[in-house]
This record gives sequence, C-alpha cells and structure tokens, in this order.
Amino acid sequence: MSTMDCPALPKGWKREEIIRKNGLSSGKIDVFYYSPSGKRFRSKPQLARFLGDAVDLSTFDYRTGKINSLLLRKSKRQRGTQFDYNRGIRNDASLVPPIRQTASIFKQPVTVVKSTEGKVRTDFKHGPQDKPKQLFWEKRLQGLRASDMDEEEFPNFELPRNMKGIGPDLSEETLLRSIATALHVSGTPIVGQTNTRVVMDKNPSVYINPEQPLVQVNIYLIKF
Repeated sequence: MSTMDCPALPKGWKREEIIRKNGLSSGKIDVFYYSPSGKRFRSKPQLARFLGDAVDLSTFDYRTGKINSLLLRKSKRQRGTQFDYNRGIRNDASLVPPIRQTASIFKQPVTVVKSTEGKVRTDFKHGPQDKPKQLFWEKRLQGLRASDMDEEEFPNFELPRNMKGIGPDLSEETLLRSIATALHVSGTPIVGQTNTRVVMDKNPSVYINPEQPLVQVNIYLIKF
C-alpha cells in the first residue's frame, strides 16, 4: 500500500494504491483518492460529482492519477474548432420543404345539415353542476334480504301488475328499492322512465333517467 500526493488534483488531495493479495484477483491494484478532509473516493464518477465544475476531469486518468496527453490534445482541437458562418448553407435537395400535392379541403363546398332526430339527452346547465349519479346502483343489493330480531326473513313485497320494470336483468326486489328510494329522496314527480323499452334495451346506460325509478312511464296516485 502506497499513498502519495496527486498533482493533477487540487492541493491536499492524496492518491492511494492497494494491491490485492488474496482471491482470484490477487495482484490487481485498487486506486483510491482522498480529499483534504479525508473523504475516500473509489471511482472517477464519484470524484466528478464531488468536485462539480470546480475541476475539469475530462482529461484526468483515474488509474494513473495524471493528465492524459491524448485526451488533452483532443479537447484542445474540439475547443479550437469554430463554425464558419460565412460559408452559407449548401444547396441540398433534402433541405427543400415538400410541396403539398393534395387539394385543400377548404376550397371545396361544404353543406351544413341540421338534424333534430337525435334522442340523446343534451341538457346543458350553467353554474354549479350536479355530481354524477351511479346508474343501476340498486342491482348491488340483489340477493340481500332483511330479517327481524329472530333472524327470520321478512316476506317479499309484491308490486302491482301494471308496474313493469325497465332495464337490464331487474328483479322485483330491485324495482321495489328503486321506487322506495325515489319516494323518499326525489323532490320531483315520480312518473317512471319516459323512453320506450326498445330504446332502453338498445343502450340503457345512455337513455336512463337517474331521477326516476326503473319502471315504465305511468302516473301513480299515492293515498296517505
């Protein structure tokens, strides 16, 4: 093991060589550097991160601890090379911008067609927007039954025959939950879904009205 000053680095830096004596790499020399404060460095990237822009290590040879003359001459040539702006740009076909070959679509006549057949709801609201409602949330409760204190299930309610459900795979219990929720929560008249069954079966997620229960349109008179 030998330690010596490193003239290629700032004053106070030390270079140390340690020869490995055991193992398959016996005889190999490990090189370390020590800062004036005693911090140890094992590689050139560690030195570069520590010194930053204070010292240019581009021509520094970590193994020998000296300035590499070949790298030094190459660096000087790169710094001495200057671009001649007076030569101008060569006439190269690759620098010529391409010419548009297709006709512009804006020169062709455009016909505006107005249609009122769209059945998708487009009621835009200004100001604060309502939070989106989850569709068919009642289906999450399918298969669940209420029971009393003796763990006996309550009997199912039966809906009137003229009250038909509308929607994908709805049970009578699901329709009952939908109607009960509308009665207790909704502040609007309860009439059911206004779209036809054909439209609802085609795309129920688009045409469903979340403010109404999942039954066909009807007028219900509730007596108290």
